[in-house]
Amino acid sequence: MVVGVDVGRRLDADKKVAEPASTFGRRDTIFASVSSVGTTNDAKIAAKWTFQTGQVVDSSERSISPTGPATTEFHISKRTPWPAGKYRLEIFVNGTSNSVKEYEVK
Repeated sequence: MVVGVDVGRRLDADKKVAEPASTFGRRDTIFASVSSVGTTNDAKIAAKWTFQTGQVVDSSERSISPTGPATTEFHISKRTPWPAGKYRLEIFVNGTSNSVKEYEVK
């Protein structure tokens, strides 16, 4: 079960967001850490990053088999500057939407 999602500019050694943010620069790498609890043999956690029009910027999936609290990391970066505007990160667990974080690039 996902218990928290944070976005920020960097991660610590435990893959947790060390510098939370809701506003990013146009050349920033954007990190997300997904905190979960519980045990399972195979859960799929997916991140879908979208731009204000619903345009998909990136999506990726991780398989996890936690035996207790766990943190799963996702990030996106771009060679050219991000378009300014509002973005959304949606987290899915086994294909079902679980959490949404909104942020902005200025």
